[in-house]
Amino acid sequence: MDLATVLIVEIFYSIAVLVVISAGLAVVFGMMRVINLAHGEFMMAGGYATIVAVNAGINIYVAMLIVAPLVVGLIGLVVERLVIRHLYGRLVDTMLASWGLSLVMIGLATMIFGNTTTGISPPIAGFAIGGYQVNGYNFFIIVVAALLLVAMYALLAGTRAGLVARGTMQRADMAAALGYSPDRVYMVTFFCGSALSGLAGGLLAPLVGLVPTTGGTYIAKAFITVISGGSSIIVGLLSSATLFGLVSQLFTFAASPVVGEVALLVAAVVLLRLLPQGITGRFFRGRL
Repeated sequence: MDLATVLIVEIFYSIAVLVVISAGLAVVFGMMRVINLAHGEFMMAGGYATIVAVNAGINIYVAMLIVAPLVVGLIGLVVERLVIRHLYGRLVDTMLASWGLSLVMIGLATMIFGNTTTGISPPIAGFAIGGYQVNGYNFFIIVVAALLLVAMYALLAGTRAGLVARGTMQRADMAAALGYSPDRVYMVTFFCGSALSGLAGGLLAPLVGLVPTTGGTYIAKAFITVISGGSSIIVGLLSSATLFGLVSQLFTFAASPVVGEVALLVAAVVLLRLLPQGITGRFFRGRL
């Protein structure tokens, strides 16, 4: 029973991590069709913002949940105004521009913080379940991921702003005819997606040692999760994260973390071979 409980907790934690690291990309790529290869570096910036804020005496929860999203959101706002807004509808160009941005951000982080690993301690202590030790901070990640999905759904489905954003992404010309500015909607949407990336980086900062190249650890998983989920933002994100989190943790417990990572990638390849349009391209059609 103790082992089963630990396994269930770790599965939920793995799902939650995939949701957190992919939420910002789901907004930027899923809604705007902008391939942001600097997504991992936005997360890295959120992690460094959290560490700097904590070292400056700011409460760690304020640093993770407010400072990191705000800082990275503002970075995303500047990037959108200076670069991305000129490249909408040009996928290859946005890929090249965001890739160049990722290199710039890695270089700047290296100049400012160096190549040494830095980090902060988790604010929640671990505890024992029988003969097994569980990280208490994992439960916080699970709760935040659940609240994040609920908040995203409530915003996109239950508010006028969410309806305008979804409508603009589908028919910008119609939104403009109704008096809404597509340019402003794109700007706000990219800001929100960037802020979610910063939130992910801030939440994961207490769990990993941070270096300027940390973003590369998450970008592949985030893209795999979003693309495999399909066109539906919330349902697609949740369904793919659940599938990959389950596969990854089962193989991790059965063999090792490396095998778990390989199993996740293999599951993604098989899924996209069987369902080229993603999970929600075949199931849950019409769901948000």
